[in-house]
Amino acid sequence: MNKFLPLFILVLFFVDFESKQSQFIARQGQITFFSYTSVENIEAKNNQVLSILDVEKQEIAISMLMRAFIFKKDLMYEHFNESYIESDIYPKASFEGKIIDFDSKEIDTQTKIIRGKLSIHGITKKIDIKASINNEDGNYVISGEFEVSVKDFQIKIPPILSSNIAKTISVKFLFQYQPYED
Repeated sequence: MNKFLPLFILVLFFVDFESKQSQFIARQGQITFFSYTSVENIEAKNNQVLSILDVEKQEIAISMLMRAFIFKKDLMYEHFNESYIESDIYPKASFEGKIIDFDSKEIDTQTKIIRGKLSIHGITKKIDIKASINNEDGNYVISGEFEVSVKDFQIKIPPILSSNIAKTISVKFLFQYQPYED
């Protein structure tokens, strides 16, 4: 019996009985964008955004199909996908980042900076995003808003339509995460 005691203690040392979930998934995250102009406001919503959150590594990854945006007018959808974003060539947008000074044990809402790389229209740019992170009974909710410059992602707008589209687009996001299970 004494021969097995050190082995048993060693196993207990390496097994974490209070293993906490470190990866979370949001399968139906929401991203909306808004473009204000004097001619016509353009707004679209995408409810099919996938995001993975790793609280241990303080990392987040987001991926979405550009054709999943829903517009009020079919013509806006068509122009967005064919003329501006060129969804046949660049079907996805993505973001990979690190949450600065994130405390996964904090119960209250935290306001943090997420520093990462945003890829749209085949162009990747470094960006800092201010986000609100809420831990609701071990499930995380992350939301926020940031602005994207059309010029930064080489989205070409014909001169005749330049007054119809804002130079800077406001983007809002909301992700409700659940524990990730293989």
